[in-house]
Amino acid sequence: MYSGNIFDGHTRRRAREYPKVPADRGLVVEDAATGWCGAVVGMEKTYDGDYVRLEDARKQTRLFAMREAAFLVDGKPVTLVRPTVTKPAAQTRSASGSTRVEGVKARVALPSRIWVEGVHDAAIVERVWGHDLRIEGVVVEQLEGLDNLAERLVEFGPGPGRKVGVLADHLVEGSKETALTQGLGPYVMVTGHPYIDVWEAVRPKSVGIAAWPTIPRGQDWKTGICRELGWGTPQDGWRRVYGAVSSFRDLEAPLIGAVERLVDFVTVD
Repeated sequence: MYSGNIFDGHTRRRAREYPKVPADRGLVVEDAATGWCGAVVGMEKTYDGDYVRLEDARKQTRLFAMREAAFLVDGKPVTLVRPTVTKPAAQTRSASGSTRVEGVKARVALPSRIWVEGVHDAAIVERVWGHDLRIEGVVVEQLEGLDNLAERLVEFGPGPGRKVGVLADHLVEGSKETALTQGLGPYVMVTGHPYIDVWEAVRPKSVGIAAWPTIPRGQDWKTGICRELGWGTPQDGWRRVYGAVSSFRDLEAPLIGAVERLVDFVTVD
């Protein structure tokens, strides 16, 4: 009984199919028509189609048309085809813009530290630079205000290989913050930004506002901001600010530069 598909036609009438083999560089093939044997050293595209260049043992090269079953590999006819070009994987970036290092365990914490004024500063630094800091083994700690800086430095004891980088808010000439950060020695670096609070170092566009409101002196800044913007409580406002930050592109340049300088300072002897 005939068991095949009647619409397939007789097997003797079907065109024979030959394996398709990528013409990878170095592949040794034989031209079926001439017996020329050589390794693939290149390819060329002409008006008449694709050609492969083969190089024999005497370093002589010839071009051959890449037609069906035109070559032999291990004595069997094959059709050479262009190799698939694999695009290099896109280089992934961390939130800070540096090259993300995958599959590397975080280093054991270095003796050096980066101190920030409060929990919001720490959260934003972690959000953007967390990957980099873990790779470098740098721990970020809260200072709970610059008023505690002198006491904390005495406890910590900065020295060679044991540095402290301090990120300060509102570091402008003539401010209290600037006065508290003078003459701290070669193993302490203080950088900062000119904004009253780290919230203000987040770009307004990222938060969905035209600009940060100006709050009169003497008023709690975060409370005033939330009142002016209709954000509810400072806790509600913080959720908005923190949720708006996903990378360095959401931050103002002075904060970015300040943190980058601190990372370099505590990781380079």
